[in-house]
Formats: sequence, C-alpha cells, structure tokens
Amino acid sequence: MDWENDIEECLKVLQGGGIILYPTETGWGIGCDATNETAVNKIVGLQEGGRDDRMVVLVADEREVLKYAASPDLALFDYLQLSRHPVAVIYEGAIGLADNLLEEDGSVTIRICNDPFCRHLIRRFRKPVVYATAAFKSEVKPVLFNEINDLVKSGVDYVVLFGQNEFDIFCPAQLIKWVSGKAEVIRHN
Repeated sequence: MDWENDIEECLKVLQGGGIILYPTETGWGIGCDATNETAVNKIVGLQEGGRDDRMVVLVADEREVLKYAASPDLALFDYLQLSRHPVAVIYEGAIGLADNLLEEDGSVTIRICNDPFCRHLIRRFRKPVVYATAAFKSEVKPVLFNEINDLVKSGVDYVVLFGQNEFDIFCPAQLIKWVSGKAEVIRHN
C-alpha cells in the first residue's frame, strides 16, 4: 500500500508524545499513544477541554485486549468475530493504559481495529492507539476528511495523507458491554 511514509511519520509523532489525525474503519480520528497520559491530555485540550464520547483504545488483535483489559470473558471474542460491524467493548478495568482514558467507574473502551492502515500502524508502534472523534466538543462527528474543521487539522502534529480522498461510507462502531456471557448494546449507530 501507498502509506509507508504516513506510517513512518505517525510513528515519530506517537513515540514523541504527539497527536495525529488518521483514518479508521469508523471515520477519521485524533490519535495518540494510549499509554501516555500527557498525549491523551493534548487530545482533550484540542477538543475544547472535554469530550462527550468515550475515547476508544484501538488494538490490532485479541492478544492485545488480553494485555490491556482486566480478565475479559474469552467468549466475547467469538461474538466479535461474528460481528459484521466494528464493535467497541467497555471493559471493567484497564492494565497499563493512561489513567485519563479511564471512565469514572474505572472502565475502558477497546476496539479491535480491522482497518488495514490502522492495524499496520498499531503493530509497528507496538502499543495501542487512542481514537477520539476528529471534531471539537460542540461539532457533529465528521465522516469524510474534507468535513473536518481546519482548526482540528492544524491542532495535531501530523495529518495522514492516505485516505484523504476516500469517499467510502465509514461504518460506525457498536458500543457494547459484555455481561454474563451476552452483549448488552449501549449504542448502535
């Protein structure tokens, strides 16, 4: 794929504690090292000091969920493999992630990323990456790159070039909590 330069630039920024604007299967997002509290604060600051949605931690595979979530039910992975849409899962506890990614109840939201660009980036970075809506707190979530506010674009340390001209419809993620062996749907877009 024609994204190697983007991957290299993203890695430099992520390793340096910066933030990126990048495409995922659910749309464009603002990202950073999910283990770096200072980097997460940069995203919060860019989004006007707060957020309406949960920040999502993107990982490349099930093995990484086991590394960063406390005691997930392995039956959940069967559910995720059968899902036709991206699924973000609220886990009761986090291990090794930035504290400011956790909700007040200590939960964390993690999604196994299926987008080829994101998976490649996460695997090369060897850490999870944050996904936050590429918008200010008061704005509607943009779907396409050209819908992103210019102030958001200028507020990050690197904007990925790959995918800027894509006009595919992104697939919103379903948000679930796994309770007693079943998916409890919190939000279904």
